[in-house]
Amino acid sequence: MSQAKKLSIAFYWHMHQPVYQLSPTGDYLMPWVRLHAIKDYLDMALIINKFKNIKLNFNLVPVLMDSLIDYGENGLHDIHSRLTVTDVKDLNNDDKEFIINNFFDANFHSMILPNEEYNRLYQKYQSNTENSIDIFSPQEYSDLMALFNLAWFDPIYKNMYPDLKKLIKKGKNYTLEDRIKIIDIQRDIIRQIIPTYKKLIKKGKIEITTSPYYHPILPILLDIKSIKISHNSDLPTNLKMALDAKMQTQKALDRMEELFGVRPKGIWPSEQCINSKVMDMFKELGIEWTISDEGILSDSIKFEFIRDFRGYLEDPYHLLKSYDYKGTKIIFRDSVIPNLIGFEYPNHSPEGAANDLYDRIKAIQSKLLTSPDGNHLLTIAMDGENCWENYTADGSTFLSTIYSLIENDPTLETVLISDYIEKDTQKPLNKLSSGSWVNRNFKLWIDEPLKNLAWTYLKQVRDDFCAYVKQNPFNPNIEAARQELFICEGSDWFWWYGEPNDSGRDNIFDYIFREHLKNIYLYLGIEVPEYLDIPLLSAITKPSRYPKGEFTPILDGKEHDDENWLNAGCIKIPDGPVLDEDKFYDKICFGYDKDNLYLRFYINEYNKNSASTSKRVNQMYVYMRNQNKKQYLSPIRIIQTNEKLLPISKEKFHNEMQISIYNGEINLVRLVSAISNNLWVIASPKNIKAVYDKVVDLSIPFDDIEIDKGDTLEFLFVNANYGIKDYFVPNEMLLTIKRM
Repeated sequence: MSQAKKLSIAFYWHMHQPVYQLSPTGDYLMPWVRLHAIKDYLDMALIINKFKNIKLNFNLVPVLMDSLIDYGENGLHDIHSRLTVTDVKDLNNDDKEFIINNFFDANFHSMILPNEEYNRLYQKYQSNTENSIDIFSPQEYSDLMALFNLAWFDPIYKNMYPDLKKLIKKGKNYTLEDRIKIIDIQRDIIRQIIPTYKKLIKKGKIEITTSPYYHPILPILLDIKSIKISHNSDLPTNLKMALDAKMQTQKALDRMEELFGVRPKGIWPSEQCINSKVMDMFKELGIEWTISDEGILSDSIKFEFIRDFRGYLEDPYHLLKSYDYKGTKIIFRDSVIPNLIGFEYPNHSPEGAANDLYDRIKAIQSKLLTSPDGNHLLTIAMDGENCWENYTADGSTFLSTIYSLIENDPTLETVLISDYIEKDTQKPLNKLSSGSWVNRNFKLWIDEPLKNLAWTYLKQVRDDFCAYVKQNPFNPNIEAARQELFICEGSDWFWWYGEPNDSGRDNIFDYIFREHLKNIYLYLGIEVPEYLDIPLLSAITKPSRYPKGEFTPILDGKEHDDENWLNAGCIKIPDGPVLDEDKFYDKICFGYDKDNLYLRFYINEYNKNSASTSKRVNQMYVYMRNQNKKQYLSPIRIIQTNEKLLPISKEKFHNEMQISIYNGEINLVRLVSAISNNLWVIASPKNIKAVYDKVVDLSIPFDDIEIDKGDTLEFLFVNANYGIKDYFVPNEMLLTIKRM
């Protein structure tokens, strides 16, 4: 049997959180830096001490490091932690409402359900249909705050902190002193993070890289004109932010060298977004290497990586090489393994998942026997903080198992990326395609109406900043204002704005973004434009148009140019973050005459001729109520897998209509009505009509849904295949039609 060729593996964990403050010394509005610090940042590095030969790579974004210093050294709070150390006697009604709505923000199965008291409080909260703050006693409020904070600790700390172990074992009846102790332990963990990484760097166990300071999308800042976009009219023609991109990258390198004593050799471009201008800038700044995604390599070398039904690569050779692009080295990550670790493996036993990953690594290695080269690098690069709460023991069992399997295999090794690149001979890369890790384009951050509006706001504010600086170059607050500008260039604002992503806290992100834009004017001492007081979210889900008036369309399911539908209101369903084929409908149009509500659902082009999707059940729900009349109202009864519920999901309605498509036919149209006690009952509609051929046409008599003349109908759509919520349309407002 042929001897297996040595395979090097680079585990590369990316750690990042955006700015959650309104000012450099103010409270954080969200707790995620603090909570991930006690759940991920330290233990992800400490685990390496269990292994003699394992080496790891970490990408640390400077803004995250600054936030950790704020918590650990400067004693700053977020809203959650400040409430946690507040005596329950001093909580006002707003505080209690905030606690009820935010202190269950944890994975139910791994963090709430295993704790008897936390689960009891959660079930009590779930049954609180009236949203009353009196549902909990003062002691229960105290316990809820304690249990929320305790649930976020990685299990490793129970043995490191005896007091923490006692607090976890206590289970309930927590005192103010207990809660203060919990936050003190959290701060102590946070203070250890940077020193621990420094020690591991000196030991040669880890390599640290960084990203531009506030995590901006570099290709957009450097040259927006080169981005392939469809909403050209919505965007500035030129952002003129190339200098900002360079300054943010330089500033990041300087800050990391200051904190860790070593200047990073590599850069993880935000969201692995690259193009030729980014590479030119990296070379100018002396950066030795960078990373991007498999899809970018595929486009660059015109080689499509083919996988079988289990995701195994037919030919991994090109993906396992390092490349040279005009003097700067570049590696490309495997794109399937991060998805397995992030989304699939948490559903299995951690030992079984680790063994599956090991088998995949060995399958890749087995295909190198005919390779002409001696060095091969499998890059496993991904978010290092957001998936572990879905695992047993916060992922420690999975990581320990896979690291152990690799360490005990003499034909495998883990490497520091810079060390590997130094010994390897790079393949020349003559062409570099532009794109990101998502769909090989930039559509998660641009080319959507609301995202484009955010870029327009940013461009206008930056123009005002530059004009002021030109006239007043000696204002001592210019650098503070510039920092606010850099914050607003971060990728996270544009990721959460618009479609398709939903943070569950989009209104908070919108508020923080606009406040930082305002801060630029405040630092410079000039008047803040009024438009910055208007939430961008007010435009988030407005339909492209409302009905121009009454019309009675032909209902035949044909996609012909019925001029009546030209008068309809329309709302486009945005693309999903990964696959267009997951979206059954592209657009919904709606209208009315004196007797009926009319709906038309346009089928996604991918699905029209796809045999694979025709066998899938595709369900759309329409929720309706009368704005003018008192009716029984019941809650939306769709299963929602996202713990962070949209505010609109808590609205109640009088009618629910379900339209189900299967195997190219309508197999169900059902109307139900609300009754007392938040229940639903099947209604008996008289004249509802549904037709499906190329489109789905639907007419609903106003009388069947109790909308009288002069009444206003409020409604929204929920796509929910198999009864599990995919998305709301719209997701921030209700559509309205007035029956004339």
